[in-house]
Amino acid sequence: MPINTPPAEDYLRILPEIIMTVAGTLIMILQVLLPEEKPKSSLGHFSLIAFLAALVGALYSSNFAGTGFSGMIVIDGYATFFRVLVIGVGILSVLSAYQYLSRERANQGEYYALLLFSVVGQCVMVTASELIMLFIGLEISSIATYVLAGYLRDDKRGNEAALKYFLLGSFATSFLLYGVAWIYGITGSTNVFAIARSLRTPPFPSATLVGIAAALMFVGFAFKVSAAPFQIWAPDVYQGAPAPVTLFMSVGPKAAAFAAFVRVFTTALGPITSRWEPLMWSSALATMFVGNFAALMQTNVKRLLAYSSIAHAGYLMVAIAAANQLGVEAVMFYLAAYALMNIGAFAVVTHFARQGEKYVNVDDYAGLGWKQPVTAALFSIFLLSLIGVPLTGGFFGKFYIFKAALDANLIWLAVLGLLNSAVGAYYYLRIIVVMYFREPGEATASLQPVSPGVRTTLWIAALGTLLLGIFPSVLLRFVNEPGVLTK
Repeated sequence: MPINTPPAEDYLRILPEIIMTVAGTLIMILQVLLPEEKPKSSLGHFSLIAFLAALVGALYSSNFAGTGFSGMIVIDGYATFFRVLVIGVGILSVLSAYQYLSRERANQGEYYALLLFSVVGQCVMVTASELIMLFIGLEISSIATYVLAGYLRDDKRGNEAALKYFLLGSFATSFLLYGVAWIYGITGSTNVFAIARSLRTPPFPSATLVGIAAALMFVGFAFKVSAAPFQIWAPDVYQGAPAPVTLFMSVGPKAAAFAAFVRVFTTALGPITSRWEPLMWSSALATMFVGNFAALMQTNVKRLLAYSSIAHAGYLMVAIAAANQLGVEAVMFYLAAYALMNIGAFAVVTHFARQGEKYVNVDDYAGLGWKQPVTAALFSIFLLSLIGVPLTGGFFGKFYIFKAALDANLIWLAVLGLLNSAVGAYYYLRIIVVMYFREPGEATASLQPVSPGVRTTLWIAALGTLLLGIFPSVLLRFVNEPGVLTK
């Protein structure tokens, strides 16, 4: 029996994944072959080149739009956008990690290989049009991230974070897989487009069974994006993981999970929107309240930003609950803005923490505005963007989210979201007040100059945040393009 060989175009459609997989494997081999005295930072440079090549590959593969590998993946504007986003996160994660890893004497090749493999999984997730393929991408990304969370093997906090993340993540993933099994049993397919056709074509499947399948998949996605009531893992894992890993996992895996979340619920489950919409907005509301009010009580910056991350997941779920085209566009714009401002904030934390992460409390930042005024100014830009102050990317991100909610007649949800943003302003402004209106302490006095990698990350993130705030049309022209999300 002849074997059907995929056409050459299909391999070009997965060019970024091929580049990063080969590069990650080579790094693991070179790690063993390089002499012990050879600095392993060279492997970091190699991973940076691989990420840049994958970025070019993602843009090139967009010329081959359509489905590939018998409909298992789809390349459209939506997939290209998120590919570029998660690969960009990988680039900034490498740049911000050099100084930290050298300081902790942990600058080994496996760190960069794990970053590459995790981003490979994220790229598979955002291009998947098959739920099984989505699950495979999710597992590739998750397993690499679990290991990264416990990368510093002698750090008990990291070990605890990795174990907690692994156990709870595996439990949540089983719900997602069970939901996939249910939807396959109901519709006879795991292809998102075939599922949508089945749900809108008579005879219609049982609404109760489809609702159960949607609820099961919702649990898996809600855990990955740290949405209530499945957010309990995030503060402990963010606090315990190494700072550069926290930077990465707070943006990359979350962006990929939201991309898959939107594609599954707006495409595959689009015909039953009325059934999952109440679940979405109730979770969005709970997520915003839990994230913002818990953050008010935090003194640890990493833990504060973890609860902040939960709150922002709530804002994004408001856009999904809107279940309209503007909601999809708002998710895309907001995730790009959020990636820049969150990476910038965690890059400052990575720089400031010092060996053993001794200085991670809010009060440790006292006097940073006088000791390193440029770093403090850039940090302030990120914090103001997280609040949603005008002329920052965060402002337009929230504007489009709440506009989508208003268009969907979710007026009270938009109002409560705006009130939550006002609550969030308090804990962000508290850090700015400490930086500029407190006398420098021991932590600030002993602060070393910013490393070139962190400095590059900060400036890229800051310029991107301001660009999206002053000229949002730069990105809006793309996300508003008709057919950006194939349905």
